[in-house]
Amino acid sequence: MFAIWSAFLIFALTLIFVIWQPKGLNIGWSAAGGALLALLCGVVSFADVVAVTGIVWNATLAFVAIIFISLLLDEIGFFEWSALHMARLAKGNGRLMFIYVVLLGAAVAAFFANDGAALILTPIVLAQVRALKFPDKMVLPFVMASGFIADTTSLPLIVSNLVNIVSADYFDIGFVEYASRMIIPNFFALGASLLVLYWYFKKDIPQQYDLSQLKKPYEAIRDKRLFRLSWVILAFLLVGYLMNELLAVPVSITAGLAAVIFLLIARRSKAIATNRIIKEAPWSIVIFSIGMYVVVYGLRNAGLTDMLSDVIQKISDQGLLAATIGMGFLSAFLSSIMNNMPTVMIDALAIQGTQTSGIIREALVYANVIGSDLGPKITPIGSLATLLWLHVLSRKGVAISWGQYFKTGIVLTIPTLFITLLGLYLWLQIIS
Repeated sequence: MFAIWSAFLIFALTLIFVIWQPKGLNIGWSAAGGALLALLCGVVSFADVVAVTGIVWNATLAFVAIIFISLLLDEIGFFEWSALHMARLAKGNGRLMFIYVVLLGAAVAAFFANDGAALILTPIVLAQVRALKFPDKMVLPFVMASGFIADTTSLPLIVSNLVNIVSADYFDIGFVEYASRMIIPNFFALGASLLVLYWYFKKDIPQQYDLSQLKKPYEAIRDKRLFRLSWVILAFLLVGYLMNELLAVPVSITAGLAAVIFLLIARRSKAIATNRIIKEAPWSIVIFSIGMYVVVYGLRNAGLTDMLSDVIQKISDQGLLAATIGMGFLSAFLSSIMNNMPTVMIDALAIQGTQTSGIIREALVYANVIGSDLGPKITPIGSLATLLWLHVLSRKGVAISWGQYFKTGIVLTIPTLFITLLGLYLWLQIIS
């Protein structure tokens, strides 16, 4: 009994410190402290630490590499160039520009992970709408849309979200196999996101804007040679991803190699501050991932995953539709109250413990990913990306209270989540 209560208390304390970050305490140190406490209390063993490291190392290093590439592209001006093209493509139509911002956010999230889309694209979009001299109430729709779409459309590829990589690694799902299951549900997520975002903000989206207020897209590029080379790097990255499954190569190797090559080439450019980029890379996520999942493993040892397995089994016994919708909303709820990083792992362990197979097992695995990707948008604490996004916005003078966020998040997320899960159910029916 002591071990059970200890496991839950350590998890709660660790999560509080990760979210609260008192005096700027790094999330990596909070998670590492929780893991050490779990070891000292006997909640986990050193063998558990080794097991967890084996589960998350590929996901963590791949995530760092992808964010690294995103930071380099941002420094070159790649994302600003893209956003300016979208603004000009809309030809002064504010509502069309809103749609294009959502589509751009979805594309960035797919290839550069949700964190890259939320933390890099959002400030660019904010700068553009301010340059267009939009009033504050017209700025909010674009800011919220770029943050919301970053998570809701981070489904299609393994590399689109750290959650995806963890789940794919745990269940030994290859890059192509994963994409074949999730690209179609991602289109459902994109369509649903566009509908709910436009419906919610349509009164505040400007009808027209003055294109002359924006600079030319080419003016955003800081190094033309690197800009041209970045397309080659991205092509190499995509081909590498497709080859990973055939060659049984971890996705982190491909992403890491691309990041290192890109960095070595960028160091020759006077326009790119590579040393600063190296410092800004999310190194703390390495410690955080291992530490947080060690703490989660303590919950497994305490029996939480066994209880969840029973619940998931009962849901699965009702058929494919119930398994898909039920698992998705269960993981979304857990993600919204205790963060999606531990949720996806707890649920994966629980799914592994069920007596399911075939299409039902597939539905549980992919619905867990969808719930863990979309569920965090309900509350500010659902994902680290959202907390960082709110922090970045506050530093740029856009204050969004937790109450305001929750009121918006729950209205936008629930229908989007349901439609996306329904898309997964229909697609699994077709391909089975």
